[in-house]
Amino acid sequence: MNYYNSKNITGTTVAAIRSKVEDALKAEGFGVLTEIDIQATMKKKLDKDYLPHLILGACNPVFADKVLSVDQHISLMLPCNVTIRQVENNEVEVAIINPLEAMKVIGNSIIENYANEVNEKLNRVLANI
Repeated sequence: MNYYNSKNITGTTVAAIRSKVEDALKAEGFGVLTEIDIQATMKKKLDKDYLPHLILGACNPVFADKVLSVDQHISLMLPCNVTIRQVENNEVEVAIINPLEAMKVIGNSIIENYANEVNEKLNRVLANI
């Protein structure tokens, strides 16, 4: 399996698709806790130009509670990152971490089961944008 899943969308921009991504996340029980604007950060810190690129830290509190109840250190692996970035061919890529792959390193089957459920939800997000 790949450590992420993605979908390319034509005829849009990062700014225009963002609300649709957030709505699809919300429909699956996720909220966006954090945002990193790669384009702005790299320009400010390195004076380097990037195409528009956002990292959204998405959290489903029900599943966060479930995995934290099993292992408090799992907070190192939270939240689930979702990226929205302009790519060279005038498309926008929406990519979502595959939590099942990310959580395999923990070696706990209970957490892997939860990660599989979260992965299914995140794949529905991609399907619905």
